[in-house]
Amino acid sequence: MAAPGQPVLQMVGVTKRFAGTVAVDGVDFELLPGEVHALMGENGAGKSTLMKILAGSFADYTGQILIDGQPVDLRSPQAAQANGVAMIYQELSLAPPISVAENLLAGRLPGRGPWLDRRALTEQARACLARVGLEIDPAVPVEDLSLHEAQLVEVAKALATEPRILVMDEPTSALSREEVDRLFELIDRLRGEGLSIIYISHHLPEVFRIVDRVTVMRDGRRVITHAIGEVTSRSLVELMVGGSVNTLYPVRERPASAVGSQPLLRVEGLTRYGFFHDVSFALRPGEIVGLCGLAGSGRSEVARSLCGLDPLDEGRVFLAEEPLMAGDYGAAIGAGLAYLTEDRKAQGLALRLTIGENLLAASTPRLTRWGRYREALGRPTTAGLLTALQVHPAEPEREVSTLSGGNQQKVLLGKWLATEPRVLILDEPTRGVDVGAKAVIHRAVAHVADQGHAVLLISSDLPELVGLSDRILVLREGHLIGELRGEERSEETALLAANGELPGRRP
Repeated sequence: MAAPGQPVLQMVGVTKRFAGTVAVDGVDFELLPGEVHALMGENGAGKSTLMKILAGSFADYTGQILIDGQPVDLRSPQAAQANGVAMIYQELSLAPPISVAENLLAGRLPGRGPWLDRRALTEQARACLARVGLEIDPAVPVEDLSLHEAQLVEVAKALATEPRILVMDEPTSALSREEVDRLFELIDRLRGEGLSIIYISHHLPEVFRIVDRVTVMRDGRRVITHAIGEVTSRSLVELMVGGSVNTLYPVRERPASAVGSQPLLRVEGLTRYGFFHDVSFALRPGEIVGLCGLAGSGRSEVARSLCGLDPLDEGRVFLAEEPLMAGDYGAAIGAGLAYLTEDRKAQGLALRLTIGENLLAASTPRLTRWGRYREALGRPTTAGLLTALQVHPAEPEREVSTLSGGNQQKVLLGKWLATEPRVLILDEPTRGVDVGAKAVIHRAVAHVADQGHAVLLISSDLPELVGLSDRILVLREGHLIGELRGEERSEETALLAANGELPGRRP
């Protein structure tokens, strides 16, 4: 145990290189007992690499790591776990086909002789789930869970190793407001028990709510470490980006021309039994329309069904007053409807393909001549998107898996912008990306609307939803219950509406 006042963790002059690139450059970092310490920086700043060194993912780092004042070698995940370090990654590390219980206790499955003790497995798994307040059947495969349930299983899995140092990388990215509150209650309890937590997040309100100190990294180096009370949101952002910042949300005129104009997208009576019921709305040229709702309200399900990815039981979808065939995603793309998924790694990008191949992946018909795909036809599009979206590094031949999360998200957006959609559906377009990448994505979304196209924006980030949307549709328990317009659009009214309290009128 650390002596009173002694850091539980010290990282001294830690450096990590990748093929000539210095990802972490001589970083010093310390963590106190029972402290929640935020590690912040733009995507690519080096914070995740630094934490992966701590978690034993890289054997070739240089520098020194001390735990309780004693030098340790953390050159494998086993060594990190043996020294009391656990990490919750932003991208889930669970095995989807196997049960929640087997995921929670992987490597430590209880046995009775040569056989698996399933009763003990279930009991131990229930105890792990109870610690994070999750009431699900441990025998259910992870692939059957919602994204937020899987995120909580990931937290429970890390806590099951009884760590002394816990790294949380964007742990709230898939959680509703209520689940975030529950997670923060858990963090407070763990802090009270003496657990030391390193908290990586791009959500500034979360940081100011939960952490004791903050360290900012930029370009692989540590910039500052301060008590959270010594900084402001603006000063943190300026430290992360290395200069002054403007508003995240582009100033644009509300599209008066959209009123009364012919809808680009019209949805009538959309129903998928058990998910959403009798949903009707329209998007007009130049509009950005938000879709607000709590986790489980059916937001993503509506989007996936209207574009043909998931089935429909009832209802019709019209694009520029032409009907779309239900369940035909390819036809929807061809007609000018694009859908950006909330899960970029599993459903959005082909991680082993290059940046250029990903950017053009949805544009194959447009780049085909006489039955043959002509990659050269897409090079101007690729170059334009890399510049407009500020993808770094702007190297079309680089494998997309080597990019930071924010740059991967830009590539995913670029993939759909390359199709020149008339209607763009965005599902959590800035989840897990830094402030700078958010601003780039927001400007690109506004540009789509300014060109006379329409955007349907699904986001759990209420400032984003309010800042970008011209009006906000409210979905609750699968039913469209109302709409927020004009001055009704605020974070408070959006949250109240998602809970069924619409301002000044009945749905």
